[in-house]
Amino acid sequence: MSETLSETASETPKLSVVVHGPDVQDHLSALLDSLDAHPLTGVEVIVAAVGDWAREAAERHTPAFTVLPLPDGARDPAARSAGAARASGRWLHFVHAKDGLPPGAPRAIAEHAAGLPDTVDVLLLDHVRSTWRASGLPSPDGPRLARAGRAALAPDDHPALLEVTPLLGNRAVRAGFWRAHERLLTTDDEPFAAYAALLLADRVACLPHPAYEDRRLRPESLPPPTPEQRYALVERFETLLGLAAGRPAAHAVLYDLMIRECLHAFARSGMPDDVGREFFHRASLAARRHRPDGHRHPAGLEGVRRSLLERDACAEYRALRAAHRTRRRARSAVRTGRHRAGTLLRTLQYRRALAGPVDPHLAVFSAYWARGVACNPAAIAARLAELAPGVHPVWVVTAAGAALLPPGTDHVVPGTRRYWEVLARAKYLVNNVNFPDAVVKRPGTVHLQTHHGTPLKRMGLDQMPYPAAARGLDFQALLERVDRWDFSVSANSHSTRMWQRAYPSRHVSLDHGYPRNDVFYTAGAADVRAVRERLGIAPGHRAVLYAPTHRDYEAGWTPRLDLAALADALGEETILLVRAHYFYEGTAAPHASPPAGPRRTGRIIDVSSYDPVEELCLAADALVTDYSSIMFDYANLDRPIVIHADDWETYRTTRGVYFDLMAEAPGPVARDQAELTEILTTDAWRDERAAKARAAFRRRFCEYDDGRAAERVVRRVFLGEDERTLPPVLPVEERTPAPSPEEATAS
Repeated sequence: MSETLSETASETPKLSVVVHGPDVQDHLSALLDSLDAHPLTGVEVIVAAVGDWAREAAERHTPAFTVLPLPDGARDPAARSAGAARASGRWLHFVHAKDGLPPGAPRAIAEHAAGLPDTVDVLLLDHVRSTWRASGLPSPDGPRLARAGRAALAPDDHPALLEVTPLLGNRAVRAGFWRAHERLLTTDDEPFAAYAALLLADRVACLPHPAYEDRRLRPESLPPPTPEQRYALVERFETLLGLAAGRPAAHAVLYDLMIRECLHAFARSGMPDDVGREFFHRASLAARRHRPDGHRHPAGLEGVRRSLLERDACAEYRALRAAHRTRRRARSAVRTGRHRAGTLLRTLQYRRALAGPVDPHLAVFSAYWARGVACNPAAIAARLAELAPGVHPVWVVTAAGAALLPPGTDHVVPGTRRYWEVLARAKYLVNNVNFPDAVVKRPGTVHLQTHHGTPLKRMGLDQMPYPAAARGLDFQALLERVDRWDFSVSANSHSTRMWQRAYPSRHVSLDHGYPRNDVFYTAGAADVRAVRERLGIAPGHRAVLYAPTHRDYEAGWTPRLDLAALADALGEETILLVRAHYFYEGTAAPHASPPAGPRRTGRIIDVSSYDPVEELCLAADALVTDYSSIMFDYANLDRPIVIHADDWETYRTTRGVYFDLMAEAPGPVARDQAELTEILTTDAWRDERAAKARAAFRRRFCEYDDGRAAERVVRRVFLGEDERTLPPVLPVEERTPAPSPEEATAS
């Protein structure tokens, strides 16, 4: 960690950077890492961290930063006030936890502020903008700030500065000025505070240098605005115009801004009709009430200004709304047309089914792109049959997979008439991936995304910087699928944070555990013995499950171990259970594609086609894997895990990862086959050091898995129970996993 506070205790910092707010979509860590990466002479960093996630992210940077933990739900004004009260700098720069700072920004602000006279209250900064699509986009403010120059200005002499984007982050404020006006500036309406700071300032200076990053979150990931929040835009400008009373130039600029912002919000924000009418009415009244005498709007605004000044704005309203809907339909047709070309029959069938009522007793389940009854959906369906037998499950399964279904399983094959009918009518749609793009999210339906692993590798939007992982992905289409989710199942807080970051939408996280992992706490000794007998593992033999993952940077599967040599080295008493990733089924073991069940070659058993994989975990004394998410599930059993990471640097660089597995592995790490053999032929695979690493890993990544995840999900989603009435998650140290093979044999 670099030194970020180089001032001595007796010196007053020139600048206090006040980072505030919750860790929205996991952006805070990157912000704090950037602040910690460079020496910041004359700068202190105060982190008013809202909630546990923000506190944990901030505390990783102590003692360099001062951390003020605030409870979940603390609002931004309270966080800013808490940070400002603790700050000792002459200048304050408020930085929201979701936003960022370009390299060198704090230094540039501190150095420029140090040369300003005490009469300057606000230092205006240029900024860049970032969205999920792109980062570092220039703002429109740079030329405006450059024209103003760097000298101290009286705001009334330069009212055009009010047109600078209203962010608190693109203006530093003198600490004394902030405290003198804190009551007015401490508001949930950040743009109001940004405008008011300029109206209240005696002098303003400008720094035409990008010193802030405004990260604009997807609107679809934020709670929809209430009618009162929409009307607040009009109230904001009416209050600001009151502050500008007696200052004609500032009043005129604010009036133009009010007209522009109100029309923009009205035409583009998709307000419901009744809300839109009321908003337009309030904006029209404000336009008439505050119109300056003889005032003319800038070119292009005169027509829309007249529409706001008309007492009967209904016709203008309808015309604007109709034009807006037409534009949206045109964009939608262009975006979806390519998906529907050549599928007229399917579309007509689906549309007819959509015209019918939603069936509240019908649920559609799918797993791994319709491969069969598996994973979290299978565990949920099984518990659903017990707790809500009135809900009928229908599985989506390929024609090839249908022959392997349990007897009596109601199913549909993708693309068939009944497939589209059940997708259109079902109230519940459950999947561990996504349903096709053509599926419509009907009102009253519930889409449950269960996922199929805890993420080590980058997922969703986080794949965008990694060409090998992003190849062929349409991220806009992905987000449209994600926007259908109502619920997202999570096994641990790490996953919850990463899903919010990788899939930003309004889905509710179900921090209930992975239903497929319930068996690791409900299985008994007889279950362990039975699966080992099915696999042909003799009592007293050690079974090592080897389950590697796939590589995005490779065109096909590349053997990473000489399995025959490894089996010889481990001896007669060890059996290797080899589980290829489902992308490469049948290619991991040293023989051709296997039949539908296990195939044995000496002490190697190819279990690539064996389902469910949870039974293989129950049968294994130890797990060897590389970067597969199976390690997170297997850790529930509290059995030894060995990581074989021969290409970690390449994998990390080409795919991207969320944490350093080499530093936080659940057991010993082997970088080649010789090291792996050494670990497995000594006690290193299960010694005290390995157990300590595994315990830390379990606490972090088995957080919600306690054997009752499926029950919690069914009761919350299908029975509509309040989350507070569900069975609480049992702490890790109070859980009893399924017995190990050794324990099962002895019982």
